[in-house]
Amino acid sequence: MNAPASPLSSTRHCKIAILGTGFSGLGMAIRLKQQGEQDFLLFEKEAGVGGTWRVNSYPGCACDVQSHLYSFSFEPNPNWTRMFAPQPEIKAYLEGCWNKYRLQDKTLLNSAVSQLRWDQARELWLIDTVHGEHFTAQFVVSGMGALSTAAIPKVPGIETFTGQVFHSQQWNHDYDLNGKRVAVIGTGASAIQFVPQIQKQVSQLDLYQRTAPWIMPKPDRQISAREQQRFQRFPMLQKLWRGLIYAVLESRVIGFALVPRVMKLAELVSKAHIKKSIQDPALRATVTPHYTMGCKRVLISNDYYPALAQANVNVISDGVREIRANSIISNDGQERMVDAIIFGTGFTASDPLPRGVLFGRDGIDLIDSWPQGPQAYKGTMTSGFPNLFFLMGPNTGLGHNSMIYMIESQIHYILGALSLLKERNIDSLEPKLEEQEAFNRKLQSGLSNTVWNAGGCTSWYLHPVSGRNNLLWPDFTWRYRLITRHFDPAAYHFSRLNPAHPAQNFALNNASPVEISL
Repeated sequence: MNAPASPLSSTRHCKIAILGTGFSGLGMAIRLKQQGEQDFLLFEKEAGVGGTWRVNSYPGCACDVQSHLYSFSFEPNPNWTRMFAPQPEIKAYLEGCWNKYRLQDKTLLNSAVSQLRWDQARELWLIDTVHGEHFTAQFVVSGMGALSTAAIPKVPGIETFTGQVFHSQQWNHDYDLNGKRVAVIGTGASAIQFVPQIQKQVSQLDLYQRTAPWIMPKPDRQISAREQQRFQRFPMLQKLWRGLIYAVLESRVIGFALVPRVMKLAELVSKAHIKKSIQDPALRATVTPHYTMGCKRVLISNDYYPALAQANVNVISDGVREIRANSIISNDGQERMVDAIIFGTGFTASDPLPRGVLFGRDGIDLIDSWPQGPQAYKGTMTSGFPNLFFLMGPNTGLGHNSMIYMIESQIHYILGALSLLKERNIDSLEPKLEEQEAFNRKLQSGLSNTVWNAGGCTSWYLHPVSGRNNLLWPDFTWRYRLITRHFDPAAYHFSRLNPAHPAQNFALNNASPVEISL
């Protein structure tokens, strides 16, 4: 028996619901406000804004893209203190944007969305929160990034462990690591940053490495007060500096996607980095990867290898067989006593949403509409889910440049769609399935010979079931900006609830979208 519908008076409506308050959600809200749109709400599951830069607060957390590029183009920050900003500064930057653009009254904190369902009759999204609140929205913009749900492996015996267990995303700052025997499982981007920090505190650090990552030296340094003052006085100088960083990073796509042979030169730099930092030949061999650089995420660090070379660190590449009350058994049968286990195992990037959360046309679950893994038209909309926009959607991730550039490109494209719908009094849109499939065929063809697909490794870039790369953009980012520069209505179906204006060539059909000629 179905639960009774909630009374209309208890349901709050907005034109645009934005999920998340990281760079995507805040960027979308700010640009809407700048264009005069006030009818929107930001839904945030945490107690404050900042998205991943609020949630991830582990020791050593920092960005791996230069600060001046990892920020909004319309909101430059001349006061970055380092070339690669630490987490507290990025969090403060996002909070500053939220305050500056007065988004407080548009933001619902501690409001995790539990379900979204498309109401075909009213052409609205029905939104429920975990607290039992009900909302409707004409449009939903998902700003939930791919790196938002922690991936914790199912290790036999984990439930029997009596010590502390946590993932890097849910760092337990109340737990004192000083003098403890700590096991770190995983050597992803987060572990590369926090391992050197905790190594100085713990009595014993056992690092369980499944696959060695490629790590390059990090060209980080402090930004002096004089440089900050110069950027404050001459904004154009900062803009030029940002452009130079962009151009240098953009050139890296040549090795990743266009001429993978170039990565052999970068591998030599990384191997020299290992040789300089680690004297022990056995440890050098253990941390040297055996796949093409770029196949997995390339990391940057100056202190990771020196930390591994310390006397209190063991790098274990045999894998974990089981966990007991006070110890870990590796696959070679050796037992090691530990007080705490920290997972540095990354995120469920291939399937960021669980089943049973998002239902589109005809009640289909988003997960069921993606049997080969996430896909969308231009990474922004997917067939069968009207009026649902993705920021950092399928195949918009990057292995070589700043995601903020991609996010701003998508926001511009979405604003173009919303502007057209408002101008023509249209209620809903969704991409044509044939256009979406054609776009993705071309995209997957472009990915086939990239280092991500053909580099000889298993990575979170590839969907665990289909093996497709549903995450990365396989080209220059400026080419993505070109294809999102103008909204292209010919690729979409449209519908409206109100009778068509006689002067316009629209058809009325509320049951399913109808194509219109623009």
